Amino acid sequence: MSTFDPINDSDVGFGQLKWEKGLGEWNEIPRKLENEQEVQVAKTTSITDISLPTVLARILPGKVSKRPPNAMLGLCFTLRKDMDIDSVVNGGIFHENHDGLVIVKNIRTSSLCEHHLVPFTGTIHVGYIPNGRLIGISKIARLAEIFARRLQVQERLTNQIAAVIEQVIEPRGVGVIMEASHLCMVMRGVEKTTSTTVSTCMLGCMRSNVQLRDEFLTLLQSKTF
Repeated sequence: MSTFDPINDSDVGFGQLKWEKGLGEWNEIPRKLENEQEVQVAKTTSITDISLPTVLARILPGKVSKRPPNAMLGLCFTLRKDMDIDSVVNGGIFHENHDGLVIVKNIRTSSLCEHHLVPFTGTIHVGYIPNGRLIGISKIARLAEIFARRLQVQERLTNQIAAVIEQVIEPRGVGVIMEASHLCMVMRGVEKTTSTTVSTCMLGCMRSNVQLRDEFLTLLQSKTF
């Protein structure tokens, strides 16, 4: 029976959206669109065979109708050209004997809900137990941003961040917790303005060792650092 690979399964999660030009493999990171033809191809995002720009042109005047597609491109496709896995890591791995928890807290990020095409924003906390190698702390935030800059669901984003850290430095264990507010729940449907969603992914000893997991969760609540 096949299992879901949160990194390599690039076909998961696009739902009813149809992209004329997809994102390709997981490490084929979206780049800055370089010419008008590429921009137009990217703008052909369609929902049930009706293109988003066409719909917007019918209900919004003139140049205004171009702004939402451009904003979506900016959130999901336009990245700094160094935003791929190899460029982000870029030698930022260090051999050390440290064997305690390493935690990077309060990484703020935003992404676009693939179900409703509205943003969700939140905070990511990452902790890992090294296995002879450390990764530069800024690299963790940059890796998270790579996976946030695309159509997403929070649970998959959480899994992908944990999976890429596990792949890059092969720690004994890694844990990722994300808490986010979804505008699709705040502004529509049940309209619960104060609700947040928490998702977790624990791999390796962070999953199997209850004591380590509890230490991680306790330190996240600490105000001492």
